[in-house]
Amino acid sequence: MIQAACFEVQIMSFFRALRSGRAIRFAAVLAIVTLTLNGCAGLFGADPLRVNVAGIEPIEGQGLEMRFNVKLRVQNPNDSAVSFNGVSLNLELNGKPFASGVSDQVGTVPRFGETVVNVPLTVPALSAVRQAFAFAGAAQSGQIPYILRGKLAGGLTGTTRFIDQGTLSLPMSGMALP
Repeated sequence: MIQAACFEVQIMSFFRALRSGRAIRFAAVLAIVTLTLNGCAGLFGADPLRVNVAGIEPIEGQGLEMRFNVKLRVQNPNDSAVSFNGVSLNLELNGKPFASGVSDQVGTVPRFGETVVNVPLTVPALSAVRQAFAFAGAAQSGQIPYILRGKLAGGLTGTTRFIDQGTLSLPMSGMALP
C-alpha cells in the first residue's frame, strides 16, 4: 500500500514537471548538446582517418597462442585533432577471423598530423592451425587477402572506426619448381 502511494507521488511529480515546461527545456538542451558533440565531424565534412600497419613484432604468448605487437600509423587529414582513449583491432586472413587485440592506450592524433599506436594482437591456436591449411592453398598464388578492422575509442568526437585491407605476399624462396 505504501509503495503504491510513493509511486503515485512520483508519477504526479513527473506530470507537474512536464506541465511547468522544465522537462521539455531540459530535453531540448540535452538533444542540442548531444547532436553538437556527435555530429561535428559529419556536419563539416571531415575526412576519415588513414590507418596503416607500420610494423609487426612478435611478443611472448601463453601456451599455443601467438602474440604480436602491431604498430599502427594513424594519419589525421583534418583541421582538428582527434583524441582517443582505447584501441580495438580485428584481423581477418583469407576472409576468416585470425587475430584480435585491444589496448587502453591514450593519445591524440594532431590536426594534419600522425601518431603511432601499439596494439598487442593475439592469435588463438585454432586460428593458427586453420590458417596454416589455408596458406597451403594460397602458396601457389603467393597472395593472401587481409582485412584489418579497428576503432579508436573516446574523445569528444566519439568512436572513430577504420579499415585497412590488401594482400600479403608470401615469400616465394624455396618454392620454385625444379
